[in-house]
Amino acid sequence: MEGLARTDTPDQTTPRPQPPLPARDWALFFDVDGCLLDFAAHPSDVIVPEGLQRHVLKLASMLDGALAIVSGRAIDALDETFPELQHLPAAGMHGLERREIHGQRTHAPKPPAALDTVLAEAIHVSSAHPGTLVERKGPNLAMHWRAATMPELARDAFRAFAAATLRLLPDYVVQGGDMVLELRPGGATPDKGDAVETFLMSPPFAGRVPVFVGDDLTDEHAFSVVNERGGLSVLVGAREPSVARWHLADPASVRAWIARAAAHDGASA
Repeated sequence: MEGLARTDTPDQTTPRPQPPLPARDWALFFDVDGCLLDFAAHPSDVIVPEGLQRHVLKLASMLDGALAIVSGRAIDALDETFPELQHLPAAGMHGLERREIHGQRTHAPKPPAALDTVLAEAIHVSSAHPGTLVERKGPNLAMHWRAATMPELARDAFRAFAAATLRLLPDYVVQGGDMVLELRPGGATPDKGDAVETFLMSPPFAGRVPVFVGDDLTDEHAFSVVNERGGLSVLVGAREPSVARWHLADPASVRAWIARAAAHDGASA
């Protein structure tokens, strides 16, 4: 691994290199939407390509189990999407919940009563903007406009709604993402970077080179943690700015990279 981690901060004029194939001393973390999977109008409509789960499992075996899914989705939703990966470590809701290597679960906090009122109001706002979606995820509430017929108007409406709603949810914050806003508990609430740090504190992740692959603004927390530890931060797509130091073009490129790694390990076994 020596010499792989770059110390310069990339910008739009500095092309990021593609990451090397995974090494056996890595601890590997993947985001889901926009990274492992292509986006869909509704989260439940995503397509899991044939062979992806098998390749991920082979890669996890190569890393002695040091592979985790770190997503904004709830863990139960991840398990519905990836039924073959249900035993893998995972962090859901941006780190609010976590599943360890032996299946122990850390659950998200109970949502406040006011969230039901906020959900109803969010659905009312969404009804005025065709193609938008309101998604309840435990104590989190996500408002999507990826499939909106007029995305800029929908974005502005959701932003105004989210800002006004904080009076009903004083302990919450507004978190931005790729064509989504999410209301989530604030304060000391974990983010994806915290989730990665927690995994790295215990086997099989401890003592390994951390590598995070993700596309979204919420992945920047994890990129920073990985950079601080001399690992590889891999940006999927063309979003800027980012502290990521490596790059893969799109989810198809991520899947091809995983498939090459799985095939390479098979050839070297």
